[in-house]
Amino acid sequence: MSADDWWRHGIFYQVYPRSFQDSNGDGIGDLDGIRARLDHLVALGIDAVWISPIYPSPMADFGYDVSDYCDIDPCFGTLTGFDALVSEAHARGLKLVLDFVPNHTSDQHPWFLQSRSARGDPRRDWYLWRDPAPDGGPPNNWQSNFAGPAWTLDAATGQYYCHSFLKEQPDLNWRNPEVRAAMYEVLRFWLRRGVDGFRVDVLSDLIKDAEFRDNPLNPDFVVGQFPALRWIPLYSTDRPEMQQIVAEMRRVVDAFGDATSSRVLIGELYLPLSRLVAFYGRNAEGVLEGVQLPFNFQLIGAEWQARRIDRLVRDYEAALPAGAAPNWVLGNHDKARIASRVGPQMARLAAMLLLTLRGTPTLYYGDEIGMTDVAISPEEVQDPFEKNAPGKGLGRDPRRTPMPWSSAPQAGFTTGTPWLRLADDWPERNVESQARDAASMLTLYRRLIALRRAQPALNRGDYEALESDEEVLAYAREFEGQRVVVLLNFGASAAALSPALLPAHSIVLASTNPTRPEPIEKEGLVLAPCEGVVVGSRSTP
Repeated sequence: MSADDWWRHGIFYQVYPRSFQDSNGDGIGDLDGIRARLDHLVALGIDAVWISPIYPSPMADFGYDVSDYCDIDPCFGTLTGFDALVSEAHARGLKLVLDFVPNHTSDQHPWFLQSRSARGDPRRDWYLWRDPAPDGGPPNNWQSNFAGPAWTLDAATGQYYCHSFLKEQPDLNWRNPEVRAAMYEVLRFWLRRGVDGFRVDVLSDLIKDAEFRDNPLNPDFVVGQFPALRWIPLYSTDRPEMQQIVAEMRRVVDAFGDATSSRVLIGELYLPLSRLVAFYGRNAEGVLEGVQLPFNFQLIGAEWQARRIDRLVRDYEAALPAGAAPNWVLGNHDKARIASRVGPQMARLAAMLLLTLRGTPTLYYGDEIGMTDVAISPEEVQDPFEKNAPGKGLGRDPRRTPMPWSSAPQAGFTTGTPWLRLADDWPERNVESQARDAASMLTLYRRLIALRRAQPALNRGDYEALESDEEVLAYAREFEGQRVVVLLNFGASAAALSPALLPAHSIVLASTNPTRPEPIEKEGLVLAPCEGVVVGSRSTP
């Protein structure tokens, strides 16, 4: 077995810590809460837990504004509690991955406080400072991802500092070798504590244009869209120098791997496919020296149609460098939940798609019970994105609501008042009730994950696209002679399938329809609307 097997063939699960489990009644999830729910993750069958930021922070952006990279925010616990979580996760066979936030710090980080203290301060060049434009305004037209200019004037020193997000999140200067050295030492701090890798936040943004040139206008911009889309971020993201940085980062984590287990880097990259795959870092000799898993978010924004997804998967498979590990994501803390995007029945189909495609799948907490976005009233809004651009549907609170564990008060999440409201359906849609229901979403996820583990063709087999009905997505997975066929009906009517698609002596190994009889005859396979099946041979082990 390869040291890379755990991330190449395993399943990742994202925990948004504020919303997973509260252990002390303050309404905010914490590390001890995660530790208390590890058995749920084991029962689900996942391999690795990715935890969104838990570092000390003023919480202007709920942890993505870091004031100390080498400690734990008191609302989440302590370093001792973190060490206990790592130990208990590893004892259960789970890997633990941290969120690394290298693009920016909090404006309360000691580095930035020192940097803004004077133009001549030794740490001035740790951040991006520029003189005003001739009219006294921002140095260029770069825009914040949270609306408005990416520049804020510091009146005391007369210069602007750059922030790709909130003004409370100043961007680090990754062209400065001292910054890189300091941030690599942060990685080593956590690797020494036993973490198994990092999800790297906004990886493509680390290096900005050395000349700070204006971004070009976007000819496809439509009035009414988010204002930052008016410009193409040519000079503020995905600069060529990023590949050197990524290779350096990879060497840092590789130094902590061994013959039994490597360390992994996962990159958050909202980029076109051709640019996304560049972050695998294929060098002139064909060696991949970048992040092992550049996050593939294509399913999040895809039109939910069989032909569209078929094309998307084929193009992705064709674009991957030799030896690269594919990966798939249905949702995360920034995007609408899959059950809200496509509906509850299609969400079952999406689960089968995610867990049978070639590559590493990542689940978002709560998707395994079919959680949906929760309507948050204006007076309850927590997310700064919504506060900065109200009414545009950009708020992320709806997909960050607390995990409902049971029908106990406050869904078993807390004994206090949750930091965000619970979904209205929590008395019925919770882990405890779904664990008892053979037809539930949770049962489906558990069965699909167990099948993925049991079938080598599903967890490490090649991918083969198959031709089928217009509304049916069909593909095969094959490994060492074992062949499994996946058939997903995206249509609103039943679909009779050609026997030629199916292996000899077919048997349905899994279905999104809990009432489907098994086995079935090859000639009689008809998919109901929104139904998916995994079909193998009766000789399949």
